[in-house]
Amino acid sequence: KGARQTGKTYLVEAFGRNEYQSFIEINFLENPQLKQIFEGSISAKDIYKKLTLLLPGKKLIPNNTLIFLDEIQQCSKARTALKFLAQDNSFDVIASGSLLGLHYGTDADSEVSAVESIPVGYETQYVMYSLDFEEFLWAYGYSSQDIDDLRNYYLSGEKVPAAVNNKFTEIFREFIVVGGMPEVVKTFSRTKDFNAVKAVQNKIIASYDDDISNHAKNMEKAKIRRCYNSLPAQLARENKKFSYSQIEKKTGEKKYGDSIMWLKDSNIVLPCYNVHEPYVPLNANANASEFKLYINDTGLLMAMYGDAAKQAVMNNTISGNAKGGIYENVVAESLVKNGYSLHYYKPAGNAQEIEFVIEKDGDIVPVEVKAGNTSTISLNEFIKNNNPHVAFKLINGNVGFSDTKHTVPHYMVMFL
Repeated sequence: KGARQTGKTYLVEAFGRNEYQSFIEINFLENPQLKQIFEGSISAKDIYKKLTLLLPGKKLIPNNTLIFLDEIQQCSKARTALKFLAQDNSFDVIASGSLLGLHYGTDADSEVSAVESIPVGYETQYVMYSLDFEEFLWAYGYSSQDIDDLRNYYLSGEKVPAAVNNKFTEIFREFIVVGGMPEVVKTFSRTKDFNAVKAVQNKIIASYDDDISNHAKNMEKAKIRRCYNSLPAQLARENKKFSYSQIEKKTGEKKYGDSIMWLKDSNIVLPCYNVHEPYVPLNANANASEFKLYINDTGLLMAMYGDAAKQAVMNNTISGNAKGGIYENVVAESLVKNGYSLHYYKPAGNAQEIEFVIEKDGDIVPVEVKAGNTSTISLNEFIKNNNPHVAFKLINGNVGFSDTKHTVPHYMVMFL
């Protein structure tokens, strides 16, 4: 599952056609008549019988067939049937959907109905995101060995040669502007045309708007749009904690809480919750009412900011609070893609904030994000009070180790 346009269908199709003798794809959105396969009996034997009747010419080769059920949220009985297909174990099955995170009842699509029985224990779920910076470098032409060479500087603490560091810093700024949506990256790698990039980004943002129109309840559509459209301004504030008053004065969670949940469940935004005490497990110490929302792909955030902001990032002339929000957003999505849940640390009172704290090697590790390379009062205070085994400071600069504190350039977030 995952947001639209992250490449789920493309990835499964490529995998199926390259790794199996037989690949059978059923898209319930494009071919709703194929829901008939899952009407009546949903035993594996009966499903495969109906599949071959409705898809003549398709071969079911035992132990060498992949069946791909795309947009499975459109066929609830197919989701229930996954249990029986797994128990049969004759053929491999992958199911996919862009809005699988939405709970039944919040989805206004008349074609979506409640799943009678979730196949607990018979399906492994993966969330797919847009490309991270390492994958962006692959698209740029860099090899895994090139990236391993770069990783060695991160591990050793040795400074990256200035020319190399400058080059990867420049490419990382391109990554911020372009983002990791596969079609956008493909367009950029082929053309290096930022206008063409903008056209694809705007198309993806429009597709999210279509999802809101098609899947949100009537009363929620406008509120969800207001929440989503407020995010560039939310991230351009000095205090980036999500504020309902930025959407509408004198309002709060009671009015917009369901809208925020819809955006989270659809994987369009990445929530980051405050913890007042930096202890394992972070999820148990998180305050659900204090959070930030980051956009799932920083390139889409930049498209919402517009051409002037893109040029300023590329030229490293951007200033003000928006600069910090942009760099926080790209670090947030990078941490999520590395498997971390997002939390920030801000105790009650006037204590300094740490942009991110992560669970790493059984410890709580602070990650401070500096758009430039300024002092780290909050990080020093955290180290003094909590004694983590390592602390990261991400900067516009080079590698430097000092006892616990590891200072690394922004692009090395991919190694955390």
